[in-house]
Amino acid sequence: MNWRVPALDRFTLVSNSDAHSPRNLAREATVFACDPGYGPLLQALKTGAGFVGTIEFYPEEGKYHYDGHRKCGVSLHPRETNEFGGRCPVCGKKLTVGVLHRIESLTDKERPAGFEPRHAPRFERLVPLADLLAATLKIGVQSKKVVARYDDLLREFQSELAVLREVAPEEIKRVAGPEAAMAVARSRSGQLEVIPGFDGEYGRIMVNTVSS
Repeated sequence: MNWRVPALDRFTLVSNSDAHSPRNLAREATVFACDPGYGPLLQALKTGAGFVGTIEFYPEEGKYHYDGHRKCGVSLHPRETNEFGGRCPVCGKKLTVGVLHRIESLTDKERPAGFEPRHAPRFERLVPLADLLAATLKIGVQSKKVVARYDDLLREFQSELAVLREVAPEEIKRVAGPEAAMAVARSRSGQLEVIPGFDGEYGRIMVNTVSS
């Protein structure tokens, strides 16, 4: 989204997790290809040499991505909000404005959604591993079965990022079953349905694990 704001073009955009717990460390990350240490990292950020890109989760998963009114079950793209004059089409009360609305107000109108500057560093979008496992099992993220499979995968492959980005689907299948392997594969390829969050409701990432 930030690529749509021309004022940010001169900055190197980084990504970092808000670490509410050890499990959440590195769920979003900045990727470098330089020597470790303050000096090389600073130079990579300043010049772009040694800066690879970022790992992101879907911003739509946030509680306030779209505009809306939770009580009425109304979720709107900013364009629709403007059409309704900022009022809930069900009850007429003022809508809660989300992050995307703010981005739309700052962006250059010649930069549509999905715009990428020339020579932009790459980025990857991932879905949290626990969310993928919960989707395959059709149960909650905090359920014992999800936690058990999550722990099995980390015990076998060392880190969540490794499972989400690198481990072969056949290996994931061996540890957590075919549905989990398919969910990770479809997450990597972006074969997902994204339902944006709004007005305090988390967004949802829907993963179809049925073979077509």
